[in-house]
Amino acid sequence: MILRILVALLLALPAAALAFEIHGVKLGGREADVRKAFPSARCKPLEWKSSAADRRCDDAQISLGGVPAHFTAYLKDDTIQAFDLRFDIKDLERGKAALRAAWGAPLAETTETFARKNKPDRKVLKMRWEKGDDRAILSAQLDKSRVSVEVSRGSFPQEIYRIR
Repeated sequence: MILRILVALLLALPAAALAFEIHGVKLGGREADVRKAFPSARCKPLEWKSSAADRRCDDAQISLGGVPAHFTAYLKDDTIQAFDLRFDIKDLERGKAALRAAWGAPLAETTETFARKNKPDRKVLKMRWEKGDDRAILSAQLDKSRVSVEVSRGSFPQEIYRIR
């Protein structure tokens, strides 16, 4: 009996380790988890039809390793399918450090330069983490004011704004 319990616990560990989370809110979690962790979040039905989500919890004000950030979760059938974070570009290095501490080293980190006619080149920093079907992507246009971190499961990014 004890052996079965230990085996079950060992098999459950990799699944738990795969989840991206912020303050205990993770992909696969519930709306109640969002409301408990982020009381300032406003949860409501999604304003458009999507097979990816039916509700969203917006504008939770959080701290990401001391960096003030905003958190939005997208839910389908009371299960978190995706969430995003937004914070000020001036906090980019501290935000990157907090995400590395939480999720480990990214699979990729690159700065791409895009040449623009009659304008300065645009530089975009991207960091990517993957765990099974879950992914997290930090993107920052270095000449803009905001950093975005999008965390999602499966085909969420392709489905969320698909016209139905």
